[in-house]
Amino acid sequence: MFLWLSQHFRGNFGPLNVFRYVTFRSIGAMATALMIAMWLFPWFIRLLQERQIGQVVRDDGPQSHFSKKGTPTMGGILLLMAMFLSTALWGDLQNVFVWLTLVVTLVFGVLGFIDDYLKIRDRNSKGVTERQKLATQFGVTALVFGLMYFGWFGKELADSRLYLPFASAKHFAWDIGPIAYTLFACVTVAGYSNAVNLTDGLDGLAIGPVMVSSFTFAVLCYLVGAKFGHFDVAQYLLLPEVPEAHELTIVLAAVIGAGIGFLWYNTYPALVFMGDVGALALGGTLGMVAVFSKNEMLSLIVNGLFVVEAASVALQRFYFKRTGKRILRMAPIHHHFEKLGWPEPRVTIRFWIISVMLSLVALASLKLR
Repeated sequence: MFLWLSQHFRGNFGPLNVFRYVTFRSIGAMATALMIAMWLFPWFIRLLQERQIGQVVRDDGPQSHFSKKGTPTMGGILLLMAMFLSTALWGDLQNVFVWLTLVVTLVFGVLGFIDDYLKIRDRNSKGVTERQKLATQFGVTALVFGLMYFGWFGKELADSRLYLPFASAKHFAWDIGPIAYTLFACVTVAGYSNAVNLTDGLDGLAIGPVMVSSFTFAVLCYLVGAKFGHFDVAQYLLLPEVPEAHELTIVLAAVIGAGIGFLWYNTYPALVFMGDVGALALGGTLGMVAVFSKNEMLSLIVNGLFVVEAASVALQRFYFKRTGKRILRMAPIHHHFEKLGWPEPRVTIRFWIISVMLSLVALASLKLR
């Protein structure tokens, strides 16, 4: 909205030109989302408590988690509201990348809301079945990417190439075709959505890496889409060029701001949990920006912590079905370390550190090409 207003009135008031810059609007989006979250979460937590919307704990989980039973959950509702409102105020809503990302985030958030609601209503940890989740996630993303890569939004967006990390985009690009790429994009978005959801098992564990990944993707989105006059940043850094993708920086800045505000109340011992409504949605956001910025392969490093969390569950299930034994004491892997005797804050902080290290490796790829 601010960008639209500045375009109409900056002829009469020169300082409004500052709204043209994505960097300025990203700072504004982050600050706005942070203020909304910090201001409204105390009221929202009281509302959740009054309505008895509390966390349902797994019966087979660590004993230390039994005390979390009844802690207000579904805090992701307010987190997403802060993100959406901030993006609406500071972003360019005519940008296809922005509103498609928001649409997928919203649908995944609704799916998570239904999952949380069923768990609270039935007083168990089942909720929406895995097949129902995957069917919804794949259906929505297939529709979005199918329309995009078959020309509905313009052929300039139909880039079905994969780019390798630490390799020049000019010389290492594999075009797998629109059908295969659409399937690959669906797997990427749905995979990260569920991976973030699996990671959300300790106080502050998921939101920290989400913010770290968001910052990393914000840098990448800005670089692949920004131009300074005749100077093409992406071309200089040998990155894939994605015109207008830099506008996604504002969406990611809003995620960071809302995430900081949420973490204030989610840090150990948590006063509120984000629930599936937040985890599924934020994971979907990370998946969308990875695809739109053409960093699908690099995202395996950026989101490496989430990849490991999801892989630990898949391997545990596969090995148990084949042998009747477990690789880990408990999956996802953060519970394994709890079973080893690590205090919850230690697991959380060390996983945050790993996330930061992985993001630094990903950012190092900007010059190692």
